[in-house]
Amino acid sequence: MDVPEVPSKVDPDALTAVLDGRWAELRRGVRAQMADAEFRDPVDLGIEAHRAQVLDQLRALAATDRPGLGFDPAYGGGGDVGGSVTSFELLGYGDLSLMVKAGVQWGLFGGAVQLLGTERHHERYLRGIMNLDVLGCFAMTEHGHGSDVQHLRTTATYVDGGFVINTPDSMARKEYIGNAARDGRLAVVFAQLITGSEERGVHAFLVPIRDEDGTPMPGVSIEDCGPKAGLNGVDNGRLAFDNVRVPREALLNRFGDVAEDGTYSSPIESDSRRFFTMLGTLIRGRVSVGGSAGSATKRALALAVRYAEHRRQFMKPDGDEVVILDYLGHQRKLLPALAKTYALNFAQEELVSKLHDIDTSAPEEEQRELESRAAGLKALNTWHATATIQAAREACGGAGYLAENILPGLKADTDVFTTFEGDNTVLLQLVAKGLLTSYKQDFEDLSPLATARFFTDQVVNTLLERTSVRKALESLTEGSDSDVFFRREWQLRLFEDREEHVVEGVAKRLRKAASDPFGVFNSAQDHVLRAGRVHVERLVLEAFVAGIERCEDPDARSLLERVCDLYALSAIEEDLAWFLGHGRLTASRAKAITSAVNRLCSELRPHARTLVDAFAIPEQFLAAPMLTS
Repeated sequence: MDVPEVPSKVDPDALTAVLDGRWAELRRGVRAQMADAEFRDPVDLGIEAHRAQVLDQLRALAATDRPGLGFDPAYGGGGDVGGSVTSFELLGYGDLSLMVKAGVQWGLFGGAVQLLGTERHHERYLRGIMNLDVLGCFAMTEHGHGSDVQHLRTTATYVDGGFVINTPDSMARKEYIGNAARDGRLAVVFAQLITGSEERGVHAFLVPIRDEDGTPMPGVSIEDCGPKAGLNGVDNGRLAFDNVRVPREALLNRFGDVAEDGTYSSPIESDSRRFFTMLGTLIRGRVSVGGSAGSATKRALALAVRYAEHRRQFMKPDGDEVVILDYLGHQRKLLPALAKTYALNFAQEELVSKLHDIDTSAPEEEQRELESRAAGLKALNTWHATATIQAAREACGGAGYLAENILPGLKADTDVFTTFEGDNTVLLQLVAKGLLTSYKQDFEDLSPLATARFFTDQVVNTLLERTSVRKALESLTEGSDSDVFFRREWQLRLFEDREEHVVEGVAKRLRKAASDPFGVFNSAQDHVLRAGRVHVERLVLEAFVAGIERCEDPDARSLLERVCDLYALSAIEEDLAWFLGHGRLTASRAKAITSAVNRLCSELRPHARTLVDAFAIPEQFLAAPMLTS
């Protein structure tokens, strides 16, 4: 098989340049700051000591201009949304508790004040949020309603010129709220707005939860969530409100306001559309979580690859012990994961650029496409982190199980990423909905019943007409394996065809929903989720290809071409049952895919260290004893 030749040596700095992309200079600055001793990992720290260390590190960050990058320049910010998200992402190289606490303070809490509030809130709070004079929480999730935010039960009732915030029962208690257990003084509380005995849907309110001395405010109950599997430097807590009164100005009123006489007004008439518009402004946190998961994955791979080049096991016939990365089985554990990490890096960089460039007045369709992409990449990034960090741990054997060697902490800290900032299963459902709602803009409810009813409409016919006429697939099967497998056009077209076929199949199944909307949707949910996943995988491959085009160093570009091949072919191999079952690959060609992946692992093995060194992770975060013994 004629696999294109890989250059004998590639400068990792040339790879770093293309990986760092648009915010390369900022990345260099953040890495330099994180190399300082104060940004050390927690070592044998108790929970309180860990929380104190993270708060100290947060204050060190606040002393720079980076936490303010995403805020309005009128209040001392930098007006650089992409730079802000990139800064959060790089914190994933170190203690992930710091990344999460920074994300809560400046991303979620500060972002909500900026994006859901108006000038009166910006003038009063933004500077204090940036410099940590105002430590805050983002109180959305409830004990009984996590992903289903639209139906949360906390209420905010307008009475006599102000709002009364109330937790009606234990299921409405705010749960797992970062910064709540110890440090937070002010919370953005999401509640059902009630005025004139009429519910107006979910809105956000600024509610003081502690006084200056740290004592809970009257009517506010605060509990500590206690030890967690990871991220114990973040003080997660539970909040409940017993008829807590706040002034009318506490309502973050960009999308809905209440006059002194209780009259409600909004620039968006539909409650459902208003709700999704509000949530859509808050996707920075979701983007940051996906990017930080990518950083943690890179750290795990860098540790595992270095260890695999250092550790020897079993004798060759000539008496020399074998470096474990020379074993195909070990390469199979790490190199396809490394290729996917590269692919997701380029997709994440593309997403951050789109987030940065989009205008607040952009068409709704463009906003929804961004939200869908953010949801899908967060899901794939965090699932990939969970799987890859586990593989890296196993690849380091018993050494990988020792806390001193970092991997157990990474595994524990990233595990929750798959379910916060949106449960991944729900997020893929959102992606699938986005694939189909481009045909009907006012389809907004994510409930299974409403989703199924939507597909009984004429939109289904439009969708089927659009996807049923596809280009002939001869190009997918013509030629020898060595010609076809490494042809980028073939790889892209195979991913595109899979997506079109899966989406068409979802539509056909959901056409039957008129008789039993919930039952039909529920029975097809696996198909819906597959549609979301294959769509995002196609976007990731396209982003990788675009990233290669931006690479100016010829040797680095040649290496990236092979890494991209490994990503594409290993992704096809993972879904081989679908490609075989739907006639896209013959049995013989399916076997050849596996042979091609093996050959690429062998070709890329000499470059494994270069590929992880290109992540430019500060050395202090790779100082594992297993690499020096």
